[in-house]
Amino acid sequence: MPDDRREFTSVDHLIIAVRDLAEAERNYTRILGRAPSWKGTHPGMGTANVLYRLANTYVELLGPAGEGANADALTKHLDEKGEGIFGIALGTDDAEATVAALQAKGIAAAAPVDGSGVDTLTGATRRWRTFGLPREATHGLFIFGIQHLGEADALPPAPLSDGVSQANAVSACDHIVVMTPDAEACKTLFGDKFGIRLALDHSKPEWGVRQLFFRLGGVTLEVVQPLDAKRAPKAEHFWGLAWKSDDVAATAARLAAAGHDVSEAKPGRKQGTLVATIKPPTNGIPTILVGPAN
Repeated sequence: MPDDRREFTSVDHLIIAVRDLAEAERNYTRILGRAPSWKGTHPGMGTANVLYRLANTYVELLGPAGEGANADALTKHLDEKGEGIFGIALGTDDAEATVAALQAKGIAAAAPVDGSGVDTLTGATRRWRTFGLPREATHGLFIFGIQHLGEADALPPAPLSDGVSQANAVSACDHIVVMTPDAEACKTLFGDKFGIRLALDHSKPEWGVRQLFFRLGGVTLEVVQPLDAKRAPKAEHFWGLAWKSDDVAATAARLAAAGHDVSEAKPGRKQGTLVATIKPPTNGIPTILVGPAN
């Protein structure tokens, strides 16, 4: 474990539930300006995925592709909640030690299980160790832990698409938004139980929200609680995404030229930033671009 005794070291990846994997791949290849790093299937589970590795995390598009327990669970989720952020995986360097630390804090983390996958693009193999976290402990959020085994670069960075430059591509995930009716409960979960650093906790009456920003491995988990209880969700859920770009205006222009509906770049709420809203198709996810004001 790291010297600061954090249970987790990164937001390893985020999972987006989709109905049509090929269509979602087209959407995110266009949005990110990058080709997939990996394509895989889950034999016996009935699901398939497309992965894009960015600078600070990777994105997994997950869709049903047959019959199996995973396909059943994913289809049920899609039927009840639609497409969107399905869950996140938190990275660790030592799954067994992290499970023990979580159990000592009262979270009934499951025993780690080894797994592997094969890239249908290249035949490369990756290996990992994962452990589940009970939903009653995570307020219904789908979160699990993962330790990657083998070579650190087994999942290659998502290459730039033809005609796309680093400046007008998405480089990283800036933040993931979690909506909650109870910010204090999330503060306990992410901060006290998971050991993720709370960088900021403030209320903004002019925006009608309380915001908590947890930072881990270069990714921010932004927890939002509406101050008006009537506007609060009934339960926690993953909601929106912000993608990081070196040049927001150029990235927005690239998307517009590709026929994707996107707003013009404008100053963000954080001083020194620009933002642009990426409109559907985003597979059910409210999405923005964010980057420095050049």
